[in-house]
Amino acid sequence: MILIVDDDKAVRTSLSMVLRKEGYETQEASAPAGALALLREQSPELILLDMNFSLDTSGEEGLQLLEKVRQLRPEATVILITGWATVDLAVRGMKMGARDFLNKPWDNDHLLRSVKTALDLSGQHDETSPTRRKLDEQYDFGHIIGEDPAFLQVLETVGRVAATDASVLILGESGTGKELIAEAVHQNSARRKKPFVKVNLGGISSTLFESELFGHVRGAFTDARRDRTGRFEMANTGSIFLDEIGDLDLASQVKLLRVLQDQTYEQLGSSRTRRVDVRVISATNRPLEEMVVQGSFREDLFYRINLITVRLPALRERPADIPRLVEFFIDNLRQIYQRPALSAGPAALRWLSEQPLPGNIRQLKNLVERTVLVSGHDLLEVSDFENQFQEGARRAAGKEELPPVGMMTLEEMEIEMIKKAMAHHRNRVSKVARSLGLTRSSLYRRLEKYGISYEDSE
Repeated sequence: MILIVDDDKAVRTSLSMVLRKEGYETQEASAPAGALALLREQSPELILLDMNFSLDTSGEEGLQLLEKVRQLRPEATVILITGWATVDLAVRGMKMGARDFLNKPWDNDHLLRSVKTALDLSGQHDETSPTRRKLDEQYDFGHIIGEDPAFLQVLETVGRVAATDASVLILGESGTGKELIAEAVHQNSARRKKPFVKVNLGGISSTLFESELFGHVRGAFTDARRDRTGRFEMANTGSIFLDEIGDLDLASQVKLLRVLQDQTYEQLGSSRTRRVDVRVISATNRPLEEMVVQGSFREDLFYRINLITVRLPALRERPADIPRLVEFFIDNLRQIYQRPALSAGPAALRWLSEQPLPGNIRQLKNLVERTVLVSGHDLLEVSDFENQFQEGARRAAGKEELPPVGMMTLEEMEIEMIKKAMAHHRNRVSKVARSLGLTRSSLYRRLEKYGISYEDSE
């Protein structure tokens, strides 16, 4: 049962009609006293709670009611209803335990998605510890490698929340695989056959933000010679991955908040309001909670993007997974370089598991690829990895010297790897990008940067 608490009869009637049409049972309360009386007798699964009552425009009465609701029925899921001018109240309500908040006037489709998501999340409780086999039977985690218990808990959370429309915030150090987890959220959702659009917010200047995210119409600014489709429109009915969201400046945060709040936006240079249906997945390696306190990240945006937070462990926190990752990387390199005997010795795997690897999975992957290219051995030993580990550390510290005769620079190695991968996959760009752990756009940039000519066979 869903309890609707609002002093406006028209609002209660409208909400009740929309929900009943979808098969939900509803009850209504027009004031805090009536709502509390009903809650003492019944236990609704969800409460839609208005923040402003007729005699109180401050919203404090709504917050007081929320506090009493949480005390009386702590298991109930609460969605707040508020106007744009009182979003700060909704943020305070989220801190007090509300699941989500909606703005008046609401969009019915958005309302129903929020209700379904909240109910789905509240009903998911599995006390058993997940195993990799069990997770792989339930979900599609593709090339995600790991069996560490803490990491399996992450995958279990990803699998559960993927089936909902909840916004997901992925936190983790650089190189921990946040993009791979974002793809897993999309791939295990009902939107899997719809677009998955990636946006690196750290690479978009504030002047280009609106054009990139929302698009523009011809003539919107000096160089706008044609209409441009924005990333949100590209992602419509699918998912959008907002990577490096912690790098977004405050002015752009305000512009992003509106589309996340109302699922509406306007193209630059147009006054026409467009509606979009997207699942939002964000990621950052920055401490957003600290940034909120410091004032460099909006609190209302923070609560909008992190309905579910997924924290990825650093590689040093899951050392038992390092040999599995190394073997996975080597298996890919066997195919790319047509070296079927390629392997890492047991001592080398143990040595790698003991290294700090501050760059996490990305650093490990680069280290394995460099070692394979430079050593020339089919059986890689500790000394092979150690030489490249030390070389990488010198380069990272800015102390690298000219490489010895016969040793390639990182750029030369990357060029060689790309050329061999292009030859192995017969210029099929998607397969080449996947084998190298790159996106198609990243591969295209490298092909252009290094002047590598090819004929795309796709």
